[in-house]
Amino acid sequence: MVDKAGSGAGGSSEDIGGFKEQERLLPIANVGRIMKQILPVNGKISKEAKETMQECVSEFVSFVTSEASEKCKKERRKTINGDDVCWAMGALGFDDYAVPLRRYLYKYRESEGEKINNQDNQNEEKDQEEPTSSHRSLSNRDSELAPNPLMFENRDADDFLEKK
Repeated sequence: MVDKAGSGAGGSSEDIGGFKEQERLLPIANVGRIMKQILPVNGKISKEAKETMQECVSEFVSFVTSEASEKCKKERRKTINGDDVCWAMGALGFDDYAVPLRRYLYKYRESEGEKINNQDNQNEEKDQEEPTSSHRSLSNRDSELAPNPLMFENRDADDFLEKK
């Protein structure tokens, strides 16, 4: 967002809470790319709109992360995981988002497990062909994309939980 001096989010190096403003914000190119996904092909987004959205989503991510972090501190854990983020979304009143996020997390973990199993099977076959190979290549795993978090089937949470 543009500050009173007019320097904008992209060019400011002002310290805010010990961080430079550009370090506390999500990259504007990524924010713009996500915004463009929902627009028609010929749709355009102003720089001001991107900066405003950048500020909002960065604050939202900080808000949810802070809540998840507090939960982890109470449980004497140092690492926030996906379940903590889903819990924080619900605890902050974003239940409409927590359910699909939990569904996405489940699908993501399921696909990661399948990729690892497939990779292990491929490596076992390769090891049988080339017994001298001692390391595993992650190129197949790295090149595959996770499910798109913006694409959810229209199902109730009950349907999702029944499949667990």
